[in-house]
Amino acid sequence: MLFSLAASHAQSLQQGIELFEEGRYVEAEAALSGSTDKRARAFVALSQAATGRCDQAAEGLDDAFKDRGDPRVRRLAGLALSRCQIAEKQFAKALPQLSQLAEEFPDDADVLYETARLHLKAWNGSVEQMFDSAPASFRVNQLSAEIFEIRGQFTEAVAEYRRAIEKRPNTINLHYRLGRALLMESHSPESLAAARAEFDAELALNPNDAVAEYQIAQILEVEGNSQEARQHLENAIGKDADFTEALIALGRALSASKNYPRAITLLTRAAELAPQSESAHYNLMIAYRNAGQRERALEVKQRLDALQKSPEGEFTDFLKRIGESSQQ
Repeated sequence: MLFSLAASHAQSLQQGIELFEEGRYVEAEAALSGSTDKRARAFVALSQAATGRCDQAAEGLDDAFKDRGDPRVRRLAGLALSRCQIAEKQFAKALPQLSQLAEEFPDDADVLYETARLHLKAWNGSVEQMFDSAPASFRVNQLSAEIFEIRGQFTEAVAEYRRAIEKRPNTINLHYRLGRALLMESHSPESLAAARAEFDAELALNPNDAVAEYQIAQILEVEGNSQEARQHLENAIGKDADFTEALIALGRALSASKNYPRAITLLTRAAELAPQSESAHYNLMIAYRNAGQRERALEVKQRLDALQKSPEGEFTDFLKRIGESSQQ
């Protein structure tokens, strides 16, 4: 008799879980309600959350997420609980759960999606609050400029950055961002000069800004002042020894002036830091070849050929690096 009852409970549990997996949440909840089995209670809560009843589901989801006995149920409960919290704008509560799930399921598409959605929702909420609460703030101008940049509206971005600088001229990164927007808008001599002035202003505020040094070097190179450009590349590397693009640019310049030993040292370092960079490998190959080290050049060429055949190979463009936080 007891065996028969246990078998019946197990069958009901399995049926309820199957109904849930088929998306028949109301039927799943009906099949599992009243059961004292913790998995049944978890799937009742999951069914309630799936049908928009987060208040009813919260306690059951929390219990299921804290129970580490079944990773699959824990994952489902964590995701459902996070979705409910994001819907209720309880972002601070959702973040720890999603962070734990990300550690346990680092390649899980659902976990990654919900994490991205959390950050997007939180960002949108903060932006809306900022525009409502401090519309005259320089941060509103800065954020507006960044949005214009994303849209490719560089003239509008330049105007907003200038408004931000008028309000807070000594804020770190504003002059740099204006210089970047000017370069993205145009490479005319006037734009180059204006951008150079902004990068100089950024360096006056933050002498350790390696990216501003690098951008000045790029402008000087375009203007034909290679010697001064090289000095700014030296400055950039002095401030950030792992600045890959600066290592490549300086290595290429030194190779052109036949200073092959140092060029090879810098380009080797760049290739180590960015093993997928075709630019680093190509310039290292040329430096070895021009230095008469044919065997080394051939070795690098083989690595370069492998990169060019691989979909992961990517020719590094300095414009991709502009403004990256890792160099700010």
